[in-house]
Amino acid sequence: MKRSKWYIGSLMLLLSSIVTACGGGSAAKPADAKPSDAKPAASGGEAAKPKGDPVKLVMYSWRPEDKDGYAKIVAEFEKDNPDIKVEFKPFKSTEYNTILTNALQSGTGVDVLQLRPYDGAKALADAGYLTPVDKVKGIENIPDSYLDAARGSDKKVYGIPIMLNNAVIFYNKKLFDDNGLQVPQTWDEFVKTCDALKAKNIIPIAQSGKAAYLLSTTHAVIGPSAYGGGTDFMNAVLSGATNFKDAKFVESIKRMKQLEAYFPKDFVAIEDKDAQALFYTSKAAMYINGSQRLETFETNKVAFPVEFMPGLSGKKGDPAPIATWVDGSYGIAKSSKHQEQALKLIEFIASKKFGQMYSDELTRVSPINGVAPKHPQLQKMAAYAEKNSTPYLLLTKFSQGTPTTKTTFEDSLQGMYIGKLTPEKVAEDTQASADKWFKPQK
Repeated sequence: MKRSKWYIGSLMLLLSSIVTACGGGSAAKPADAKPSDAKPAASGGEAAKPKGDPVKLVMYSWRPEDKDGYAKIVAEFEKDNPDIKVEFKPFKSTEYNTILTNALQSGTGVDVLQLRPYDGAKALADAGYLTPVDKVKGIENIPDSYLDAARGSDKKVYGIPIMLNNAVIFYNKKLFDDNGLQVPQTWDEFVKTCDALKAKNIIPIAQSGKAAYLLSTTHAVIGPSAYGGGTDFMNAVLSGATNFKDAKFVESIKRMKQLEAYFPKDFVAIEDKDAQALFYTSKAAMYINGSQRLETFETNKVAFPVEFMPGLSGKKGDPAPIATWVDGSYGIAKSSKHQEQALKLIEFIASKKFGQMYSDELTRVSPINGVAPKHPQLQKMAAYAEKNSTPYLLLTKFSQGTPTTKTTFEDSLQGMYIGKLTPEKVAEDTQASADKWFKPQK
């Protein structure tokens, strides 16, 4: 089956919009490549003796900062599988999708690949670039809702989820304590806290806006304070009962606009590393991002205790929602020559052994049942998520379209911050994008 240049271009646009990969294999086109039907051997237990040179698997990722952690994890896999060598090959997140698209077109370069969640993985599966992994041992220990992050339109699973992420409001506990500030629970209390910090010449929120996806991450935390936590609003949008022009969603955008007064000067032009620096040096009191930043804080040896707020309650006394989603999985390139060996690695990734090592080494919450995080902050996040999680709506359900609806929303937020769009117009543009491809699920 031949794919037109238009299709490849559209696929590249879709992938490039999901910022939140392919084989040491033949150059056969994805539709022609046939995965091995050999059953994967167990990755644990007694190691088999290699009969010749080990098979090398190339493993793509968009997380260079995780290289040291993966070195330990890969060493554990290779100890039990001496006939396989894994080359962990990470790329910058901002470059990964382009490299991935080029590899897909050539059909060479990678065997096991990290998949962008939800629509990113679905696009690759539907295009025929991935091998199904439904039968992998251990997949039964991963809830179906998490497997949905790597499911194709055919309902088959094409990736093993490796981590859950939570978007939260991190804060400098020392700054709060020194200034007599209580942790806010509601939107109104949050605004008052920001005003109090600003009055003391402390930047309330270390926000970057140069990479637009960071704005939608912040919205995933702030938005539910306006349109409600849980899944009610999401289900109403998916069913067609409402849409992004809903007054509650417009209010969530207005709150994002209101936060501009509490962001650094010219924040749309600064990078996330600069925003982090403001937080690390106590020039800013809060920083909104995903739970993966806990590892970053420890790497940078932050000199003060970092705590977090899960989100903001709709009213005083209600539990605060915490944005939760699967933030990546691993799949097999259908063009790989080494399907049997790749399946062994994927089976290892689906194991509790991998899940625990991944959680411990890289400070993440594993989606695998029976794996408990040791990091105290991750334990708290997991507890919040179990009680009152809320979806990252634009990422999990609206990452389709060219450009995607998520990208349209993010770009429109940037436009709002530079004075070109009103909150109402941001909502209109977001809905107009969704109307081009989304059909309510009645």
